[in-house]
Parts: sequence; C-alpha cells; structure tokens
Amino acid sequence: MTQPSFAEVLATPDVAEECELRSRFGVMAYHGGGLEAMTDVVAREAAERSGASYYGVVHPPGWTTHLPSIRVTPDQSDRLAAFVEHVDVVVTVHGYGRRGLFTSLLLGGRNRPLATHVAGHLRRALPAYEVVDDLDRIPTELRGVHPKNPVNAPRGGGVQIELPPRVRGSSPLWWDWHEPIVPHTRSLIDGLVTAIEDWPLDRPVD
Repeated sequence: MTQPSFAEVLATPDVAEECELRSRFGVMAYHGGGLEAMTDVVAREAAERSGASYYGVVHPPGWTTHLPSIRVTPDQSDRLAAFVEHVDVVVTVHGYGRRGLFTSLLLGGRNRPLATHVAGHLRRALPAYEVVDDLDRIPTELRGVHPKNPVNAPRGGGVQIELPPRVRGSSPLWWDWHEPIVPHTRSLIDGLVTAIEDWPLDRPVD
C-alpha cells in the first residue's frame, strides 16, 4: 500500500501541526502524539523553557502510518519551511524500541559538535542511562545523517535523539505512575533545557 505524502498527513483530520518561532535554536518532533509517544511533549516543553523555536506534528491515538524522515520535507509545509529558515541548528526528538537498547539514548545527525554537547548534558541528567553519541555504535537506520533528513536541513544541521520507551514513560517500569510526565522524562527535559541554554548561538555555522 502506498504511503501518503507528508502534505497529505498534515491535511488529515485530527493531525495537528505546531510551530513557534523563538530563538535560532530549534527543537522538532514530527512523529509525536499517537505515533512516537511523548516526543512532542519533550520537544515542546524543552523549547518553551529554553526559549527555543519549536516544530511538531501531533498524530491522534492509534495512528499507524510512520513516514520515513526523508519524506518530511519543507516543500510540503509552509510552517516547516519557515522553521528551517529561522533556526541555525536543531535537535529532533524521536522514539524507538529495540531489544538490548532499552536504556540507550542515541544521538545521530550531522552536527557532531552539538551531539557531543547535548550528550554531556544528558549524561549528567540521566546517569542511569547510556547516552550514545558515537555514530559507529548507532544502528545505521537510526543515525539521521541522510541529507534529506530534516534534522540536517537548517544552516548548521542538527542532532537526532532517539529515545527508548523507558525514558518516555512508556515501559512497564511506570505502570503505577499516575502523573502525565514520569521522573525520567522530567530529567530528560531538564537536561535538554540546559544543553540548549548553554549552546552559543553566535558559534560560526559551517
């Protein structure tokens, strides 16, 4: 079955496209809502607290169509195009689940200095997790280095963060937790906020 285009997904009832332009540091989560749970919540709150720009797509519960990132392109969305033009660098938040990597956060994308920077803050915020910023240790399909991946579209490129279920509050570890955001997700957001605030926006863009 042929997948819809990104523009067709955005035109679907109950799919919400969100964009807030603030600083030249951006945070994205375009597989949010019912697709990769909590990724939009993490991105939105981290952006709000740090004054960063935010772009997200929130899918309704039960949504199953997962567009590859290389099909999420600015030419199909005026809001995404405006976001990419506005920011210098971006952190894109994704969710994944893979046996043997339940406590591993994977930092891909083409801006490796930013990946190293973000990784340091996340290690301090989440000492019980492994934060992987060595591309050779990240599965090829989760590296986010394809030139058409929107994480690499801004002038300075960006970092793709793949989050396992546990840190998003989606594992059995949190079965009896009744608050909307679990402590590990809260620590993750805190780490992202400090990473964004500590990144010099006057750093030269390659």
